[in-house]
Amino acid sequence: MANESDLAVSARGLVKRYGERRVVDGVDLAVPRGAIYGVLGPNGAGKSTTLRMLLGTIEPDEGRRVVLGHDAPRDASDRIGYLPEERGLYPAMKAREAIAFMGALRGLDWKTGRARAAEMMEAAGLGHAIDQKIRKLSKGMAQLVQLLGSVVHRPDLLVLDEPFSGLDPVNQEKLEALILAERDRGATVLFSTHIMSHAERICDGLAIIAGGNRRFEGTVDEARATLPQRVRYTPAHPGADLVAVLPPDAERDGEGWRFQLPHDGIEPLLVALIERGHGIAGLSIERPGLHDAFVRIVGADAATVSEPQA
Repeated sequence: MANESDLAVSARGLVKRYGERRVVDGVDLAVPRGAIYGVLGPNGAGKSTTLRMLLGTIEPDEGRRVVLGHDAPRDASDRIGYLPEERGLYPAMKAREAIAFMGALRGLDWKTGRARAAEMMEAAGLGHAIDQKIRKLSKGMAQLVQLLGSVVHRPDLLVLDEPFSGLDPVNQEKLEALILAERDRGATVLFSTHIMSHAERICDGLAIIAGGNRRFEGTVDEARATLPQRVRYTPAHPGADLVAVLPPDAERDGEGWRFQLPHDGIEPLLVALIERGHGIAGLSIERPGLHDAFVRIVGADAATVSEPQA
């Protein structure tokens, strides 16, 4: 684990029990300052419980966490923005006032909050809805308003619990842009999700949790590297001895073949194929996606993870 001074959030051995069940069972995390960090896992994996322990909303039964240099996360609450999985805005409140109100809860004065709210809504393409009541907004617009409310006080740490759930692709893209903008501002962003595609696009680091345990921590590339690369090969001149030349795991794929990249690389195999007259009509080496790596890491617990989305 990295030096705690370099981390926005660190956790060691977090445990949370509900009755006989350990919902979180010894989770360690190390979230670097200024990074976008994803906590990935199937539904019911313990992601939300872990985030709530990090925020101090609930206390761990065992373990230690340090958030923005504080052993007691609530001591840093004014420097944290939080979007819970359970959304909640006052339906009769206007959008700008809702954002300013959320900032006021974190110590931002009302006048500054209203001014920032207007600027942020314009930048997010919501300028037309500044004075609309929350009840008049679409679900996606209301969710973006709540996100803006969680960052209006310019927090050092932004924690988002399943922020993409229920959003259409257009609003998912807007949300990704907002998260990237927060990182560019210098904030650390910690979010949970069971949708792999978002983590694959924007995460600097990630942890994979299943069954209350952390199964992996590292970068997206490091997660992908837990699976071998695959080769798709199409011969120019198929011959009777082609199968004998290809690796034992080779499988037909239309007019070509798919197989695992050999341990000694692709070059010796290509030489053999050319020498035997099969030639090369097509060749590609494919990196496994994060979804495939996730399924391998999590195993049977992966049943409720979402397939890649646009």
